[in-house]
Amino acid sequence: DAKKLVRSPSGLRMVPEHRAARSPFGLDEPPWVPDKECPRCMQCDTKFDFITRKHHCRRCGKCFCDKCCSKKVPLPRMCFVDPVRQCAECALVSQKETEFYDKQLKVLMNGATFFVTLGTSDKSELMVCRLSNNQRYLVLDGDSHYEIEIIQISTVQILTEGFTPGGGNTRAIGMILQYKVPGSEEVTQMKFTAGEDFTCNKKLSASWLAAMHKATKLLYESRDQ
Repeated sequence: DAKKLVRSPSGLRMVPEHRAARSPFGLDEPPWVPDKECPRCMQCDTKFDFITRKHHCRRCGKCFCDKCCSKKVPLPRMCFVDPVRQCAECALVSQKETEFYDKQLKVLMNGATFFVTLGTSDKSELMVCRLSNNQRYLVLDGDSHYEIEIIQISTVQILTEGFTPGGGNTRAIGMILQYKVPGSEEVTQMKFTAGEDFTCNKKLSASWLAAMHKATKLLYESRDQ
């Protein structure tokens, strides 16, 4: 998908030429709180003057003094080319998301193998499941081929085992995915189960499911923006 470099008050961004091609995990730039509406830092209440300048957080758009908004952190969800100024709270969130973009997104794109059951069928098919390079489709390849548009996914339920009433570790063993068929209100369900035989790497499957769980959280956040 073609991209273009744009400049906003927040910084340089590399964005898709067409909005429809944007990542489903992306966030829009927030509107900045107008200068006239923030005579004081919205964190420490320090009054702004000629010496104490005001700065806007690129993630939330609120107004802060330099002390409360000094960190420059990558913000790939808004397609910024360079790290951008963020308040302490937003910087912490963005730093946590960095792991998703640096590690888990690659896991999703590399794919993993699952037994996939469509709808209420009692038959499953061994398929390689991966996220497309443009992050917009979940691609399933086996004897059959499916491409599920991420924005059409309505719910994702991760299936686990190993939980005990007294606590303990759980292991992701599959997921149930529901999505809308484009052009209709029909909802289709797919069940993904990690294989128990030697053709499936269970550790890889568990890592893929954990990454998908994180991706789902980001997807919901983008929708709620």
